[in-house]
Amino acid sequence: MTSFPHTRRLMQRGIDFLGTEYAVLCGAMSWVSERNLVSAISNAGGFGVIACGAMTPELLDAEITATKALTVKPFGVNLITMHPMLFDLIAVCARHKISHVVLAGGIPPKGSVEAIKDFGGKVLVFAPTLALAKKLLRSGADALVIEGSEAGGHIGPVATSVLAQEFLPELAEDHVVLVAGGIGHGDMIAAYLEMGASGVQLGTAFACASESIAHPLFKKAFFRANARDAVASVQVDPRLPVIPVRALKNKGTEEFTAKQREVAQLLDEGKVDMGEAQLQIEHFWAGALRRAVIDGDVENGSLMAGQSVGMVNTEEPVATIMQRLMDQSEAALAR
Repeated sequence: MTSFPHTRRLMQRGIDFLGTEYAVLCGAMSWVSERNLVSAISNAGGFGVIACGAMTPELLDAEITATKALTVKPFGVNLITMHPMLFDLIAVCARHKISHVVLAGGIPPKGSVEAIKDFGGKVLVFAPTLALAKKLLRSGADALVIEGSEAGGHIGPVATSVLAQEFLPELAEDHVVLVAGGIGHGDMIAAYLEMGASGVQLGTAFACASESIAHPLFKKAFFRANARDAVASVQVDPRLPVIPVRALKNKGTEEFTAKQREVAQLLDEGKVDMGEAQLQIEHFWAGALRRAVIDGDVENGSLMAGQSVGMVNTEEPVATIMQRLMDQSEAALAR
């Protein structure tokens, strides 16, 4: 085992928090972050996270059980805060004694953080503003992920580098803060660690790993793409607060624009309320992502990818990717 002393020293708080060899969290990518990739990342020294997405409690239960059969290392579960069965999903995590739960997609609803902490789980949250981050940490969250607009999937409006400058000086001394969005090279990991981050979260870098079940055509689309191909979705109606999604340009991005118009009209006609409207959008993404990841429909499906996609050029084992990132980080810090 290579020790990477400089990198591990700066990651130590994150390593202690996650219980891993490296404080490298895998972003929860629906349909991609399942038992095979999650266990491979944990086995390689990182922290795999199951993307629950739109799963039912029964499906999540089965996925956790299957992941436990592939690794004895720590892994977590990412839950979407707007899921209508959120507390049932938390109960599944409790039964399995999941050590870390990531709450994503919005402000955690009342009682959710407490429900996780009641069974001894650690809570990771996202926050788009410093004020909200401080509030969530005061309210019981154990760690914060700051994710910039360069990331794939659902994104905020501000670049990772700006968020890091704003959040880390204020929070890093007293809290576990992980940085995400646009990280594809170990030099960038080193830079954020030197700024005070406890670790990093990467998604796009692992999406096309050998252990990823993503369809060969999905992976090929990643290998062909460059940073400019990963574009953010456009909001059609300001009354419909759709969180932008970054994905590779294709017919699917155009279909999403049409879907927004359709849902906005249903809102106008009073046929759905805002909560239902947002759920319809989420279900659209879940279906579009499945078409691309599982079925290989790279024209009409959603190819969610971060801007670091241009650095993903070939299919490699997770352990090889992790080793390279740590080698690069260590070399940068040694300089």
